[in-house]
Amino acid sequence: MTGQPPYDEDADRVLAGEYALGLLTPEEAARFEARMVGQPHLRALYAEWAEDFVRLTDDIPDAAPPAALKARIDADLFGASPSRRRPFAGWRGILWLVGGAVAATMVLLLAVDDGVLGPQPGNVPGYIADIRAEDGSLVLAASYDAASGLLYVERLTGVAPAGRSLELWLIAGENAPVSLGILPEDGTARLNVAADLRALMNGGLLAITDEPPGGSPTGAPTGTVLASGPVTSA
Repeated sequence: MTGQPPYDEDADRVLAGEYALGLLTPEEAARFEARMVGQPHLRALYAEWAEDFVRLTDDIPDAAPPAALKARIDADLFGASPSRRRPFAGWRGILWLVGGAVAATMVLLLAVDDGVLGPQPGNVPGYIADIRAEDGSLVLAASYDAASGLLYVERLTGVAPAGRSLELWLIAGENAPVSLGILPEDGTARLNVAADLRALMNGGLLAITDEPPGGSPTGAPTGTVLASGPVTSA
């Protein structure tokens, strides 16, 4: 035995960087993602790259977008008139923010692999979601076990505003947001998704709002959308 790992560390480091930057072809990215599932060193390399790239934005000052920008985007994406917003158009509109966030697949895979989110390796949940604020002030990793209907949500960064609760919502297609529960102040939330919602999880959007203590009094979101992320296959 030579004691050398069964992979090329330097080549994999370059590959992880190219994946983080989106430089791989769809086929190459799919192969890399398949390898990440079973190779912890690849997940660690990707995490290093992702963290380094995120730091590049630390010195960029915040800038408020033009007031009319959101309305124009809604009109382009959904065909909505800027002056007449449909019910929950604001919720569907946040989908455009998801594509601009730095991917956190690595965090989710590590959490599952370490047993933080739900079942141990060998019984990995079928779906994951990276739920985050646009500025990274609130980041959560979610893991959904389709077989049991259990949703595990781990808060990685951020806290609820003073005197408020964080409530998790599922948005599926054109449906109105449905509450999945109130998140604890720390630790991992273990939520049982209702039977009639389980088929909607795959491809849905998870979003978090700040609500009065104990949750929304109306059964619909009343607070600010703090973070969101799509549910994708693990």
